[in-house]
Amino acid sequence: MPYADQAGSLRRVFVRDMVINTSIGVYDFEKEAPQRVRINLDLSVVEGEGPKNDDLDSVLCYEELVNGVRAICADGHVNLVETLSENIAAMCLTDRRVRKVCVRVEKLDVFEDVGAVGVEIERFNLAR
Repeated sequence: MPYADQAGSLRRVFVRDMVINTSIGVYDFEKEAPQRVRINLDLSVVEGEGPKNDDLDSVLCYEELVNGVRAICADGHVNLVETLSENIAAMCLTDRRVRKVCVRVEKLDVFEDVGAVGVEIERFNLAR
């Protein structure tokens, strides 16, 4: 049976181009001041029969996603964009409706001649 048939209807919820300052990096100079990172989220969400009565409680709230990312980025220093990405993915997957999340974290000011460097990960929650 195809995944979509097993999961029911899927809705994509996304957060695009969130730029935030956070303490990240392995080098001493990176630990002295926050750096700009750009974060993108793309979630596949089971929403049952869709929004009920135009009620926010019946859908995944992207404001909660944004606030969750802000809290993770304010939670102290991490060395790697991979670690930050995993922390954000784990937060997204705490909602039982989320089946898949793609997280992209880009450091924006690492190289003068490069727009961004970073990582993109996909994590799944198919067991629910």
